[in-house]
Amino acid sequence: MNTKPHRPQVVAVVGATATGKSDLGVALARRFGGEVVNTDSMQLYQGMDIGTAKLTPAERQGVPHHLLDVWDITETASVAEYQRLARGVIDRLLAEGRTPVLVGGSGLYVRGAVDALEFPGTDPAVRAALEAELAELGSGALHRRLAEADPAAAAAILPSNGRRVVRALEVIEITGRPFTANLPGHESVYDTLQIGVDVPRPELDERIALRVDRMWEAGLVDEVRRLEAEGLRDGRTASRALGYQQVLAFLAGECTEEEARAETVRATKRFARRQDSWFRRDPRVHWLSGAAQDRDLLESRASELLERAATA
Repeated sequence: MNTKPHRPQVVAVVGATATGKSDLGVALARRFGGEVVNTDSMQLYQGMDIGTAKLTPAERQGVPHHLLDVWDITETASVAEYQRLARGVIDRLLAEGRTPVLVGGSGLYVRGAVDALEFPGTDPAVRAALEAELAELGSGALHRRLAEADPAAAAAILPSNGRRVVRALEVIEITGRPFTANLPGHESVYDTLQIGVDVPRPELDERIALRVDRMWEAGLVDEVRRLEAEGLRDGRTASRALGYQQVLAFLAGECTEEEARAETVRATKRFARRQDSWFRRDPRVHWLSGAAQDRDLLESRASELLERAATA
């Protein structure tokens, strides 16, 4: 009889931005013989380092990280393509006896990686019509339409993200059902342990403001200026990323640098609330406190959770 302790095949560290997911993911990978698989949609883009808080090689502490810097900034993001890439990495790591540790706050990308999720196709005519409306009316008007048709989808998608709003409306028109109705129940294709990092809202807001300050000090404006020369404005996904969108507006003379900085903080706080709402709807997530006073305990509690799952 095989009495070897069972361990979940995949670990996913999820939660809002600035909660400390990346450091926890590295710690768990080091402790349990794993490698990190990125589930942050914007960290897939080459050169978008400062504004996405991508860990430096030193911060990765020798742990291999996968699916960073795989797309050019002019490419349009595709969850279906990400799913194909992520499943390939996960399956290879499992075959090698390594533990894939998924880390990131892009909820649909996490589900695409580990859940039985199939994405509806596209209809060029429907897509073209919606994109024409987007150009004429703006993303806000289409987002209001989405809110009427599918409030849950509208809550998860930023009003400024015209590409995702168009995609949600396209799926609704093609399938005749709400966009979120096309997401199946919480059925994983891997034995997955999801760990959510929870930080009290006031502290998280402070962390976000501090992170934006540090991004500016680290040279975010220069990074965006360089990426602009490489075609960032042509990237329908990358150009809408938090921080990058605001700096591009500053470089275009649409606002001051201080206004761009303040708007980055505001938009990131709003986005963090949307992320939290998304993951709170998933009953499989085990929430652990990532508050400052509990920071030393977070890794040990997460490790204990993984050990308990291994012997369940």
